[in-house]
Amino acid sequence: MGSKFMDYLRGTQNKPGERALVQKLDFFILTFCCLMYFLNYLDRSNLANAYLSGMKEDLNFKGNQFNQINTVFTVGYTIGQVPCNVALYYIKPRIFFPSMMVIWAGLTMCTAAVHNPQGIMAIRFFQAIAESSTFVGTHYILGSWYTEKELGKRSGIFTASGLAGTMIGGFIQTGINSSMDGLSGLAGWRWLFIIDGIITLPVALYGFFFFPDTPSTTTAPYFSADEKALALSRVPEVDERTPISLSFLKRCFRSWYWYGFVMLWIIAGETESFSSNSLLGLYMKANPTHKYTRAQLNDYPTGVPAVGIISTLFWATLTDFWGGKRYLVGYWIGITGVVTSAMILAPGASTAVHFGAYYWAGSVYACQATFFAWANDVLRYEEDSLRAVVIASMNMGSNAVNAWWSIIFYSADQAPQFTRGMWAMIATSIALAVWTTGMLYMTVREEKKRVLTRAESIPGKSEVVEEKV
Repeated sequence: MGSKFMDYLRGTQNKPGERALVQKLDFFILTFCCLMYFLNYLDRSNLANAYLSGMKEDLNFKGNQFNQINTVFTVGYTIGQVPCNVALYYIKPRIFFPSMMVIWAGLTMCTAAVHNPQGIMAIRFFQAIAESSTFVGTHYILGSWYTEKELGKRSGIFTASGLAGTMIGGFIQTGINSSMDGLSGLAGWRWLFIIDGIITLPVALYGFFFFPDTPSTTTAPYFSADEKALALSRVPEVDERTPISLSFLKRCFRSWYWYGFVMLWIIAGETESFSSNSLLGLYMKANPTHKYTRAQLNDYPTGVPAVGIISTLFWATLTDFWGGKRYLVGYWIGITGVVTSAMILAPGASTAVHFGAYYWAGSVYACQATFFAWANDVLRYEEDSLRAVVIASMNMGSNAVNAWWSIIFYSADQAPQFTRGMWAMIATSIALAVWTTGMLYMTVREEKKRVLTRAESIPGKSEVVEEKV
């Protein structure tokens, strides 16, 4: 067991030249995508950091306007999901991804000039459309280049990079407040958006020159002809250019893949509500028994994404090593959601118990990497356009629900207890465990069909395979 795991960590490649190819993929694809997602999440988390660091008072926020801004962002993010993934068929990824980064960097810097919450709402809507390209687009690209045994770990590293942006954002805000607050007449939270936008531009330039597109379209000069052929041979031969037509959409919506994975991520996405809605920071700011400093409000919540990073890498690596058993994460999240919500709901629970529950809840971030890797695994043998649309629809469905879910259950004016939200978390956690079981049944059944169909095409093999299945 131990030696097999170490072999897995060193790499699963066994074809001549495959390890060198994967190292190039990691350097040019994974590095760029991780930096892109890091900056993507840095921007999202910095809105909450700015809110806790003076923006609320400077712009005279009222009631649940902070949640309304997040909802507007979610609406824009939802609208952009499928169009952005479809755009990858018609625009080279090395052009599309950097262009979206430049757009959201410019809008981020514009946020520094706003004078009211309504101005932020308008900016965040269009910013969300640009940022929606990153998550689902990257999962589509990773599934195009990496094999099933490599995908989970890479998806985990990618997801962890976004969580690192959330975690580091708090420390950046603390540093800016202590050194730049008032510089040139600007508050520290305004400088945060300016710096955030500036550091995004060099990464966009890097992607424009070095991102390799997909195995069938790449013209990257750092791949030899043999490596390009090897890259194509590593993934199933499917139709990458199926037109997005009415007949295709009918096939898509008639398949269980679309309904199964979209609903899986709708439910799973809401189990991330503790973290994605910055509940620990809101709990601290509204806590009537303790007054936290501005530095504490920014720094203490960074423990949540830190737990998320550890959990994501652990589960992504483990499910790869165990042959793609991504469904295990669904059960872990089900347990975590029920227990942490009960801890917060418990009468007389101390501040330490609340902090412990919120930190533990950060572990549910593991579902991002594993569930999108699960979708890539299952759809690997289907037409590429179906995989792209299902992956995009998963995030679109989740964000469509989250647009109103966060206002009803996790509005800032419900802090510090979020009683309604805790009961909603218990319900969604149980639902996730049930839906995961159904998805496991369907994916196992589909794999049996695929193996038998392939065996029937080989004379004399079908009976043997049927016995094994």
